[in-house]
Amino acid sequence: MKKLTSLSDLESLIDPLELPPNNSQLLSKKPFVKQSLEAHYSKKGRAGKPVTVIKNFMGSKDEMKGLAKILKNKCGVGGSVKNEQIIIQGEHRDKITLILEGMGHSVKRIGG
Repeated sequence: MKKLTSLSDLESLIDPLELPPNNSQLLSKKPFVKQSLEAHYSKKGRAGKPVTVIKNFMGSKDEMKGLAKILKNKCGVGGSVKNEQIIIQGEHRDKITLILEGMGHSVKRIGG
């Protein structure tokens, strides 16, 4: 096999028909609709481990997963989406409130 010495050598190996479609469709996703959300603090049923639960998000499952991913990445923690709620590990209500308000949502802090 020939040693690749430049980017053009690498490009010559790629078949143009195998390239994915234009990414402009991915970038033009509609932004989140501004919503009134609730940030709850809970330890019940979780072996005493604190979590932050985001409730009242109205949107598709994919939109909810996308928002959960953004929150988990910005907080640097894990979490999940269950029962129409976004569950973020740890007590991060203040940080999540700032993130969501920065996105245009209104957030009500509940519990704890």
